[in-house]
Amino acid sequence: MLFNSIEFLIGFFPIVVIVFFWIARTNHVLAAAWLALASLFFYGWWNPRYVFLLLASIAFNYAAGYGLAREARSGSRVRAFWLLAIAVGANLALLGYYKYANFFMQIVTDLGGDVSGMQRVMLPLGISFFTFTQIAFLVDVYRGRAREYNLVHYALFVTYFPHLIAGPVLHHKEMMPQFQDKATYRLNWQDVAVGLTIFFIGLFKKTVIADGVAPFANPLFAAPGNPDLLTAWGGALAYTFQLYFDFSGYSDMAIGLSRVFGVRLPLNFDSPYKAVNIIEFWRRWHMTLSRFLRDYLYFALGGNRKGPVRRYVNLLVTMVLGGLWHGAGWMFIIWGALHGLYLVINHAWQALRSRWSRAGQEDSRWGRVTARLITFVAVVVGWVFFRANSVGDAIVILEGMLGMNGIALPASLAAQLGPALPLLEKCGVALTLGGGWTFVQTFGWILVLLPLTFLAPNTQQLLALYGPALDFRRTEATNAHLLWHPTGRWVAVLALVTTAGLLSISRVSAFLYYQF
Repeated sequence: MLFNSIEFLIGFFPIVVIVFFWIARTNHVLAAAWLALASLFFYGWWNPRYVFLLLASIAFNYAAGYGLAREARSGSRVRAFWLLAIAVGANLALLGYYKYANFFMQIVTDLGGDVSGMQRVMLPLGISFFTFTQIAFLVDVYRGRAREYNLVHYALFVTYFPHLIAGPVLHHKEMMPQFQDKATYRLNWQDVAVGLTIFFIGLFKKTVIADGVAPFANPLFAAPGNPDLLTAWGGALAYTFQLYFDFSGYSDMAIGLSRVFGVRLPLNFDSPYKAVNIIEFWRRWHMTLSRFLRDYLYFALGGNRKGPVRRYVNLLVTMVLGGLWHGAGWMFIIWGALHGLYLVINHAWQALRSRWSRAGQEDSRWGRVTARLITFVAVVVGWVFFRANSVGDAIVILEGMLGMNGIALPASLAAQLGPALPLLEKCGVALTLGGGWTFVQTFGWILVLLPLTFLAPNTQQLLALYGPALDFRRTEATNAHLLWHPTGRWVAVLALVTTAGLLSISRVSAFLYYQF
């Protein structure tokens, strides 16, 4: 079931909310159990048989966590360590089987092996997210950071439908106190208003913007051919914005849905294209996954504690594995390695710059603009590998972006340029038949989305007065007139946004991060 589907919007969600607060009037445990059961139904809507896999994972990890806590209390750190290793290994084995079995079969086939007797494996939705969530739980128990072991609350923590399919990756210590809080079980109309506002802004981002720009990205990656400069950049930027608003929309919708229940999720998306370097980009893009990779992989490898060379190796390994987490394929590995290389260069540059620059020296405004542009272009190049079907396709697209295939304009559009046309032809601009309207639509979207992405406040900034997310910190100034208040003006704006979002649900499309 998708957040942007009619059955969810007018069926599942209203019923779950009404019944939850009705039960919560008399029994908080039963209300939490209802929400967990509803979340299992939500998950099973896609494929009921995988509900049993999810339940088995919950039972195994709850038992392992309970055992870890008991060993820790008894002072047996050795037994606790081996129990943790076995439990984490079992989780990774399950994830590896379902997520990477097909990839390894393809490798065997490419090497000339025979896998005709093996069946392809269907990837369960959200397995990466509920597996990482529970690995974090086990490690936190081992470290003594997780101390609440109510089975109903744990099941809800794992299955909680706003985050179950595509994140954010949750920490036990973030959610359990909220599930225990009596205030969570009392209907709060401010939470409802804030939550629905965030949700419908996210719906607009998904159905109007992301789904609207998607048709102008797909042709380039489906059949790159030999794209010219404008065609290559048009398709690459269209995908760059499609993925951005798709994931931003999902993140808003998840936070908004949860807020209706009075539960705040951690922030997972914070205008990453405004980042001035790749380090900052990864602090803003899929923030909870970055946090997980940092806390449970990068630090475990040694982080920056063993010298700069080892630090750079750890960064590369972490990002390659982060790329592999996104999908079983060489293109994801290349994308992860590319971002690992970006991070190494960024950290090395900062180390050199700190030696050369005066203490306390700040970047100029134009310096930040330049840094932001360089970072954005680097990210776009990375997305080409992320989206392309093969290395060959990615290279062809990048060649087009470098102008190696020339520049072309639709003849129908070029005819409107008047005296400028001969000059363009002298500069080597070719004219092509057809495609004029598609060209106008593609760059029309880009010209609208560029300032919207780089200049407009994001959702949490608009809702800054109401603490939109669990770890939200107001760091950037927002025009006071733009801040959300329950006023008639905002009701009118939200009505337009909601109407546009709902009317755009002509064909339900899955969120891009559902495939990861």
